[in-house]
Amino acid sequence: MNPSASGWINKFGQIVNTSHESYANFAELYNALRKTGFVYGINTQVPPFIATQHTLSEDEKAKINLVVGLYSVFNLENPKTPFDAFLEAIFAFYQDLGIQQISFLHKILTGKKTSDQLEKLIDSRVYLEDNLISKTFNSIITNSLLFIDVLVFKKYLQQKTEIRAYAQNLEYKTIHITYHALNSKEKERNDERLAQLFGASLTFIDTTSQRFDGSYREKLMHNHSVWENHYFLDIACLSVWEDNSLDYRESEFIFGIGKDLGFEKKQISESLEEVTAFFDMNAENIPFLKDNNMAMQFYESMSKVVNRLILRNSKRLQKELSESAELVALLSKSTVRDLNSEEKKKIQNQLIDIFKSIPSLAIFILPGGAVLLPIFIKLIPKLLPSSFDENRIEKTDN
Repeated sequence: MNPSASGWINKFGQIVNTSHESYANFAELYNALRKTGFVYGINTQVPPFIATQHTLSEDEKAKINLVVGLYSVFNLENPKTPFDAFLEAIFAFYQDLGIQQISFLHKILTGKKTSDQLEKLIDSRVYLEDNLISKTFNSIITNSLLFIDVLVFKKYLQQKTEIRAYAQNLEYKTIHITYHALNSKEKERNDERLAQLFGASLTFIDTTSQRFDGSYREKLMHNHSVWENHYFLDIACLSVWEDNSLDYRESEFIFGIGKDLGFEKKQISESLEEVTAFFDMNAENIPFLKDNNMAMQFYESMSKVVNRLILRNSKRLQKELSESAELVALLSKSTVRDLNSEEKKKIQNQLIDIFKSIPSLAIFILPGGAVLLPIFIKLIPKLLPSSFDENRIEKTDN
């Protein structure tokens, strides 16, 4: 399954319908999504029943984990219900949630409800609102509060009234816990990045109008949803444990928050242990912990952009490449040896001709676009031919 190409929602529907993978209860789902990093807002993997043929970027993992979370909640509340019913419920949910104020989302939510439209809707939830240039130079582009969507959808399926106010309340508590957790420790650069990531991920509240005082603690003590409280505790533990240490002030804060949320000391310690294990396993892959120089960050970000462009235009690229035997031969050579200047010029000219025929690849023919060609050449051998139609739904005999 390839979440950067069209058709992936239908492919997901086929996977869950044929694999019969499901979670027995919300506790199983929560623990599974915590292991993927989705609960923490840091997506390092996807559930094992989702098969992919290429290495996924964090935003692609976030898309899959969000849909897994939403579908699994729906399936727990409505077992053995057709996948189309899930699609209808998701559109109704996001419409009632009131995120359609953005013009293009309004068109999605009020127009024809299809899996293609849902793919666009999921994109709008996963990617932070930012311009392309900022995204290119900033690896932190993925909404880190997506698990709130899962919690709110769970509530929505049980009680549809005042759902936006409910989402605002969850965001309020989450961002206040993060703010006070970070203020319980000495500030470091990674703390600022984490704060930036959570702040940029807010949808329903505006931090500029927030008073970060201690009043949020009273709201926590009156919160009676067990799994919301687990989420708040895990976010607090994530915020203080990021530097792989826990001093007295931080410990006092965590155990105080845990007590307010109704947890015993053993449960609070277990939450800290889970965060510790997550960091120990994934520290090198967590974007906001990386301290890349600008050149490396640019290269990594542009690799993701080019990779996505290739995948989204895979069928047309495959057709164009199949008609250029010389180009394919040169691309193959480039994987095993350095090309000479004449060969590089041939590749550049032939690729530019192909890109001119595909509008969304116009980035390559803009001034300076040639700098992206080495990235394209590096990626294309891995993507041809097996990954060009990963979302194709296999026909089964009835």
